[in-house]
Amino acid sequence: MANHKSALKRIRSNRVKQLRNKYQHKTTRNAVRDLRATTDKKEAEVLLPKVASMLDKLAKNNVIHKNKAGNLKSKLTKLVAAL
Repeated sequence: MANHKSALKRIRSNRVKQLRNKYQHKTTRNAVRDLRATTDKKEAEVLLPKVASMLDKLAKNNVIHKNKAGNLKSKLTKLVAAL
């Protein structure tokens, strides 16, 4: 167990950040799933920039790797173009 005041604060702040990252990651995964499930091209074209933005934010904050974000965006763009 931590003995210093700063270490206790670090434990608290890490937990808050962990929960925020977990929430954002799950929300993004759900958005990707919804985009893949859609069959309407108009709706997909509206969703794609939002999902791409969410992936970029996760990559910027090191929740996911930047290459993973790029790969997902590329695959989703191809999927939307093929609709």
